[in-house]
Amino acid sequence: MDVKIEQTWKDALADEFGKPYFESLVRFLHDEKTAGKRIFPPGSQIFRAFELTPVPQVKVVILGQDPYHGLGQAHGLSFSVPDGIPAPPSLKNIFKEIETDLGVRMSGYPNLEKWARQGVLLLNAILTVRAGEAASHSRIGWEEFTDAVIRYISDNCSGVVFMLWGNFARSKRELIDRSRHYVLEAAHPSPLARGAFFGCRHFSQANRLLEAQGKTPIDWQL
Repeated sequence: MDVKIEQTWKDALADEFGKPYFESLVRFLHDEKTAGKRIFPPGSQIFRAFELTPVPQVKVVILGQDPYHGLGQAHGLSFSVPDGIPAPPSLKNIFKEIETDLGVRMSGYPNLEKWARQGVLLLNAILTVRAGEAASHSRIGWEEFTDAVIRYISDNCSGVVFMLWGNFARSKRELIDRSRHYVLEAAHPSPLARGAFFGCRHFSQANRLLEAQGKTPIDWQL
């Protein structure tokens, strides 16, 4: 895999790319492709979240677990799917919460690039997946890499709002310096959480926290 990543992130994470775990990760992905395995998202989109949200622009982090494993769904942004793909159930619930929280009408437009371009880092902890096999690329090194991403933001940015939904995301809170940043926790928006996500009001909370720092709030409406 040719690591093509936005320059500020390339500089920030330069040490990671030479570490044994990352070299092993690259070999694993190469072997998967050589064996004829289909991997999502396409190679050019693996680091899409970093491309759209450079380090100096990060204001909010929404942490997912791993990419969607259905055809055409994953495009490098957590919870997001490309234009023309139906919104998955978790994303539909995110939209419902935004409508209730902010009193706006969501179009159902499932591509979250608009958020990413405003400073919302849509980060999956695992950046690739084998087609049709959820979590198939867990424990191959991605978690170590994205933990380094979270630590970098924690150590080098200020006043970032982290949204941690579900037990997996919440397990990452120990990587975040809460004297420098804000951590909002809630149940996962998946229907399996039986509606426990609803009422978290994270989107209005995030904007209040940003505005209190003199930062431009996120326009969440799509």
